[in-house]
Amino acid sequence: MMPVLATAQTNPGSANFGSVPNGSATNQVLHLTLRDAVDMAVRFNLGEIESGENARIARGQRLRALSALLPQVIANVSEHVEQYSVSTLGIRLPIIPQVIGPFSYSTAQANASVTLFSFESIQRFRAARTAEEAAQLTYSDTLDVITLIVGNAYLQITQEGSRITAEEAQVRNAQALYNQATGQLRAGTSPKIDVTRSSVQLNTEQYNLSIARNNLAIAKLNLSRAIGLPLGQAFDLADALPYKDINPPTLEDALDIAYKARSDLRAAESSVKSAEQGLSAARAQRYPVVAAVGDYGVQGANLGHLHGAFTFQGGVTVPIFTGGRIKGDITQAEAALLQRKAEAENLRGQIDYDVRTAFLNLQAAKEQVEVARQNVELANENLSRSQERFRAGVTDSVEVVQAEQSLASANDQNISSLYNHNLAKLQLARALGVARTTYSQYLAMH
Repeated sequence: MMPVLATAQTNPGSANFGSVPNGSATNQVLHLTLRDAVDMAVRFNLGEIESGENARIARGQRLRALSALLPQVIANVSEHVEQYSVSTLGIRLPIIPQVIGPFSYSTAQANASVTLFSFESIQRFRAARTAEEAAQLTYSDTLDVITLIVGNAYLQITQEGSRITAEEAQVRNAQALYNQATGQLRAGTSPKIDVTRSSVQLNTEQYNLSIARNNLAIAKLNLSRAIGLPLGQAFDLADALPYKDINPPTLEDALDIAYKARSDLRAAESSVKSAEQGLSAARAQRYPVVAAVGDYGVQGANLGHLHGAFTFQGGVTVPIFTGGRIKGDITQAEAALLQRKAEAENLRGQIDYDVRTAFLNLQAAKEQVEVARQNVELANENLSRSQERFRAGVTDSVEVVQAEQSLASANDQNISSLYNHNLAKLQLARALGVARTTYSQYLAMH
């Protein structure tokens, strides 16, 4: 199988593949475990940062909604200096001077206002509080998604590293075959066509090895981008992720776990509840609002001659005609509620799809691992026999080259099957909503 060049893992539409690089690169090679990679990602991944700040924004919106229900108190101290022109008031009497002042007075005052009852404000606060809960759940789900991305990137490096090892073995075999064909040509026991064939095979394997090394470098860059390593930091993997079977729950149990544990579904349900409360708040704009405003202070010609002064006002506000504003707000809130409900139902269907797909992939990957292992054993046995036949002069180099190609294909299938199996386990953990907390168990780390 001819390897292909890998491309950088970029997704402009998702911040989860980016990060904020942390610190400066060192000359030492960093030995990176999977746990270290995930821990770095949940600190420096761009998706984590943005999701966390969105949760803070939601908290700020809740506090603003709460402030509408709490008393507002303002204090001020001022010194006034004024002068009036009586002519501007239309007064023209000789006994009254045309200019009054300048004169001054001092004021120290505290103003207080409180909404005694506003069902709209109450519902808007409840909606903001529920929206904050949804934002926190979305943040938790983002950590789960980031874990899947980092785990996949880590697995890809392992896969590409294994492919390099396999390709290096193929280069050694092709080099040995070429040396042997060259020696037999000099001895007159083999035609030159065998040397040509073995030379082409050697060049092909060297080309494949170059591609595998490039793919490994790209895979490392993808992981580095996702977890926020310093720019240019050299690292290698400290964990091996070999094949190890797991005993997943039954499909019915898995679906039950996913519906309870998936943070994105709980966030969607909280968004539905918040939209319902937002609709209730829009309708509550038609209700009366009871409020009170008052102030108390002291006034006088100067700070030494101050006297108390206060005002108080209480009232009820009832909307009579708003020109369709309230109806428009209600219509928007109803549409938003229908959208959130549709999104929640779609997500339930997506979770069902994720879990069932993960089970299918896990079962298929398990079968592929067994078949790939048998193919590698058979290909090694076939290559060994072909090399013995070639050394004995029973066959030409074509049979050996074909046997090497079969072995290369079998090794590639084996590497891919191991990668697919480990990735299927991680996808199952994500489908169940437990990738962040139990990824080490599902990846069967040492």
